[in-house]
Amino acid sequence: MHGDNTTDYLLFLADSSLIMGQRLSEWTGHGPMLEQDIAITNISLDTIGQARYFYQLAAKRQNEKTGKTEITEDSLAYLRDAHQYRNLLLTELPNGDWGQTILKIYLYANWQKLIYGKLIYASDKDIAAIADKALKEVQYHTSWSSDWVRRLGDGTSESHERMEKALEYLWPYTGEMFMETDYERRQYERDKDFSLDTIRKEWTEEVYHILQEATLTLPQADTFMHKGGKKGVHTEYLGYILAEMQFLQRAYPGCEW
Repeated sequence: MHGDNTTDYLLFLADSSLIMGQRLSEWTGHGPMLEQDIAITNISLDTIGQARYFYQLAAKRQNEKTGKTEITEDSLAYLRDAHQYRNLLLTELPNGDWGQTILKIYLYANWQKLIYGKLIYASDKDIAAIADKALKEVQYHTSWSSDWVRRLGDGTSESHERMEKALEYLWPYTGEMFMETDYERRQYERDKDFSLDTIRKEWTEEVYHILQEATLTLPQADTFMHKGGKKGVHTEYLGYILAEMQFLQRAYPGCEW
């Protein structure tokens, strides 16, 4: 279902958003207060919506190449196995407590904001159009989550301690965002002003600023970073996510409501 560089890149963006959205949907009905329950549910819907646009584009281009119509957004989401997914490892990690989820949203949304902020100028007009719509959403996600990071980090002794533990757990999964794969490099080469290294520096600067305001310990620059998700090598958590998410479609292929 994939193989060319553009499709792999689209699946990388789509898979990361889908798995992030699926994880966040687990909070629906379990938020600490009604307003924040609704907020995180809306963020989940936003990210799944972004995934849909990228899947639709990937399916369209694959079908144009083969002259068939067998690939759809649903087949890409529900009928691929774990090793075919290209999502960031960060997105598949367990939610943990509220603080850990909030920090994960912030780290991921800040990365999305910078990536989409560049992609809106991409020579690929279809990708640019999706990025333009998604950018408005992730700017809100970043703002909302950064407020919570500051609030919890610089809050009570317990909330501060929990945020420190969350940062220690999540940080080693952030480096993969900036480890360029072949399909990313070939995509970015089409737009000469796109530099993943520049995005990494901007992301780190922004994140460190928020962490300082949250009075959290700044991570060491030489922290070991996990990788593999972009190339289909995942943690054990993804299999469980897919088993739950894909069950209905696999049990009743092509079902409609």
